[in-house]
Amino acid sequence: MNISAPFIRRPVGTILLTIGLMLAGVGAFFMLPVAALPQVDFPIIMVQADLPGASPSTMAASVASPLERRLGIIAGVNEMTSSSSTGSTRIVLQFDLSRDIDGAARDVQAAINAARADLPATLKTNPSYRKANPAESPILILVLTSPTRSPSEIYDQVSTIVQQRLLQVEGVGNVELGGAALPSVRVEINPLALARYGIAMEDVRTALQSESANRPRGIVDSGDHSWQIYMRQPGLDATDYRDMVIAWRDGAAVRLSDVANVANGPEDIRTMGFYNGQQAVPILIRRQPGANIVQVVDSLKAQIPALRATMPPDIHLDIVSDRTLTIRSSLHEVEITLLIATLLVILVVSLFLRSWRATLIPAAAVVTSLLGTFVVMYLAGFSLDNLSLMALTVATGFVVDDAIVVVENISRHIEKGMEPFQAALVGAREVGFTVLSISLSLVAVFVPLIFMEGLVGRLFREFSLTMTVAVLISLVVSLTTTPMLAARCLSKEADEGKIMQLFQRGFDRLQAWYAHVLDWALAHRKTVLLLLAGAVVLNVYLIVIAPKGFFPEQDTGGIAGGVRVDQSISFTNLRDKLARLAEIVKSDPDVAAVIAIAGGSRAGGGFLYVTLKPRAQRASASAIIARLRPQLSQIGGVKLFLNPTQDLRMGGRHTTSTYQYVLKAVDSDMLRTAGQELVEALKQHGNRALVDVDIDQLDAGANVFVEVNRDAAARLGVSMQSIDAALYNMFGQRQVANIYSGLNQYHIVMETPRQFNRSPQSLNDVYLPVSVAGETTPSASIGSTASGGSATAFGSAVSTAARTMIPLSAVASWSTGSTSAAVSHSDGEPSATISFNLPPGGALGAAADAIEEVRASLALPTTVHGEFSGTAKVFEQTTANIPLLILAALGTIYIVLGILYESLIHPLTTLSTLPSAGVGAMIALMATGGQFDIIALIGIILLIGIVKKNAILIIDFALEAERGGASPYEAVREASLLRFRPILMTTLAAALGALPLALGFGDGSELRRPLGIAIFGGLVASQILTLLTTPVVYLVLDRFRRRGMHEQQLSRHGHSSTF
Repeated sequence: MNISAPFIRRPVGTILLTIGLMLAGVGAFFMLPVAALPQVDFPIIMVQADLPGASPSTMAASVASPLERRLGIIAGVNEMTSSSSTGSTRIVLQFDLSRDIDGAARDVQAAINAARADLPATLKTNPSYRKANPAESPILILVLTSPTRSPSEIYDQVSTIVQQRLLQVEGVGNVELGGAALPSVRVEINPLALARYGIAMEDVRTALQSESANRPRGIVDSGDHSWQIYMRQPGLDATDYRDMVIAWRDGAAVRLSDVANVANGPEDIRTMGFYNGQQAVPILIRRQPGANIVQVVDSLKAQIPALRATMPPDIHLDIVSDRTLTIRSSLHEVEITLLIATLLVILVVSLFLRSWRATLIPAAAVVTSLLGTFVVMYLAGFSLDNLSLMALTVATGFVVDDAIVVVENISRHIEKGMEPFQAALVGAREVGFTVLSISLSLVAVFVPLIFMEGLVGRLFREFSLTMTVAVLISLVVSLTTTPMLAARCLSKEADEGKIMQLFQRGFDRLQAWYAHVLDWALAHRKTVLLLLAGAVVLNVYLIVIAPKGFFPEQDTGGIAGGVRVDQSISFTNLRDKLARLAEIVKSDPDVAAVIAIAGGSRAGGGFLYVTLKPRAQRASASAIIARLRPQLSQIGGVKLFLNPTQDLRMGGRHTTSTYQYVLKAVDSDMLRTAGQELVEALKQHGNRALVDVDIDQLDAGANVFVEVNRDAAARLGVSMQSIDAALYNMFGQRQVANIYSGLNQYHIVMETPRQFNRSPQSLNDVYLPVSVAGETTPSASIGSTASGGSATAFGSAVSTAARTMIPLSAVASWSTGSTSAAVSHSDGEPSATISFNLPPGGALGAAADAIEEVRASLALPTTVHGEFSGTAKVFEQTTANIPLLILAALGTIYIVLGILYESLIHPLTTLSTLPSAGVGAMIALMATGGQFDIIALIGIILLIGIVKKNAILIIDFALEAERGGASPYEAVREASLLRFRPILMTTLAAALGALPLALGFGDGSELRRPLGIAIFGGLVASQILTLLTTPVVYLVLDRFRRRGMHEQQLSRHGHSSTF
């Protein structure tokens, strides 16, 4: 049966179908969405709860734990982490890849509602959630500056209008405002003045709440008319509150200004933002997991002109960082690489076929196959991303193979004198099965990748399906359009130009040399088999010793930096150090802009976002970080951990370095000790494999521990609630009341002046109200550490007609110590996350081995268990599955070839070509300083499908020759020489298709290079060895096959003779 015959005989229909496919492909190309990588994001939801002034341990125990108990039972949660710092708890939930994020969000809200009864009553607002990964780099960073307005005023404008508009954009997960806070009325109360009047701070808080309460007041209705009842409410102006009466003493009013300084100021004074050294309000925008970055950013940028129009003219809004710029640039570079690869493939074909007409036929097949692939990509919901375009670039060398095999065979018949039409019919029929075998066995390689589970499987499913579709379309085109064009375009006369003649003479000499070497190999089969066995052993050895990585470190044009400072540092000192760090980074000639945010809700200090200049104008991001490290280390008391931003981020832990190792234990003290021991050991012994080692255990913060004498408190009638309120009112920056406006809601913040909270001795100035039965008079003296008063006055009391004010020292004592500045949980257990980076050229596999080795040497308690997290965890899982993946690919190819050949022996001959390809790939990777990562692994798996083509071409013609009466030796020798030209053509086409990837230039080249290097190196090695090993293995296995058939015949004969 000749599948190609109807298409050869009906050229008009074939041409129209081909043109229709090409036009559809052009349309699909322009409709495909653009992305950095396929959609592989874990559904991640972040829950946030705030209780200003609460300690980290209080937040962890009273807020994080109740929420974790409810959130942890939601279906599909595979990782739950929390971090509690002063006044803030953040819980990050990572769900299974199959979980719908909207359904997960509904479950999260239900869990929050269920946990509300267990949360503190002082938690004024419900915890909120966002569908965003806080560990992922922002997709867009905006900054607002003003020469006339304060950061607080700018923040008010942003939070009122801009933030809401940005959150409304589809695909936006979170819009984080940093470096400032809303305006507020700040009431700085002098506790000594209160004590003189016998007024508790709780009384002031109650008075402020009552004054600013926005209560309904009813309607006056006369029957004919109605009047709403309004009352003047104090607003955001501090002067509205200064004359407020808070108590009456001796017939006179005590006003707020008598005991406090009332002024306007930011709600949180411990945060500040900088943009290139200037105070600013940065806006960090993160996408929802799974949202297309390019589409979301385009939608956001379309909103910016309207947002600028809504703001006062003296507020300037600028784009500081746009991740889509490097994505688009990278994709543009891949498109250029695809074009170069296509031209190189066509050049190879033209040299071998020596005819421009013959060259146009495979060229048309390549273009048709690629355009047809775009149609299927569009229908399947794929995107134009780095991996899909890489797949198409590599595919240019594959899709041309089928056309080359067909055209070369038809040309051979024409050269022998056959008419082109008849040659097309005969030639296409002869190689139809060969082309089918080559294509299906190549597709078989991708079956394990397509059905691979987990993140890596999801990541490369689009790559594998794109390759599969391209190969299958190429198969169809090569059996239909290609022979039809050959029948009408090929002629008996070749284009014998000087270059073609010179190339043909060179090829003839090469083929003669190959015939000589082939004869030697067939005469020294044992030597060749030993060479093949050596290749197998060397292959295994190289894979074992090669540095292991997970995903190539990308240069996306941005750097993120986490700041770690002395945990008891003042905010003023922190702000100055962060500004100095930002100045050093900005002074680098390759840095375009620096955003720095000090303080805020994150424990540990602050963070930086660095925008680099375009890739052509600068060094790599890793090189910039390496040269900045020594300069940054000169700033004492602070450390800045810089990491290149990545398109692929796994896990929701926000750490100062890229990779994480998590320790967990029920006993927090034991965990603290184990974590510090491991970190110190890694810093000492892991320097060659790890850098920037850090831990999120912030246990060096100073604390004041208050011990209440409960008997004394009960005797005096002082409740624990009263003590808590007094401490919180004095030291908590407490938000005591709300101020409502037409567009926003503000707060009244109650606090004490700095001189009353700058040291633990300030506790001496805390007074507690005690009710008394009779009328008393104030005592004469009040001790004040703030004003330099003597400590001998601590026992004195101030009394009024109804109660006495006693110092806290009357019912409590206190001591100083260390405490946690942040408390972390993992899956509900106390945890410590060790983060680390890799040194230049370092491998994640070496770092993982170093951690396990150091941990084993410490003999940590068995109750402390550790595991890798995020990217390091996925790397560990992927490394364990590599042997299974390779075996699955080999098994699938064997099954497909066994079915096609109806033989158990010939597939083994085909698979014998693989060891040499593996050796070539590994040597090429190691020689170029590369790592054996998942991109290189994909290249090796692709080689499994590519290099067996040489064996298929030889085996098919050898079997055909044997059926014609030739001996196995004669058949395989003739087939090897006869198919030498198409084997060389297809291998060179595939190698040159991968060459632009291997050379690597432009944005995103670090992602493409491992794939190109592995394929190019493997093809070169396999081309040298398989042309010798395949004929030898064919003869050896054929001998076993014949011996087995002979023994079966003797067995059947002997069995029949017994009857």
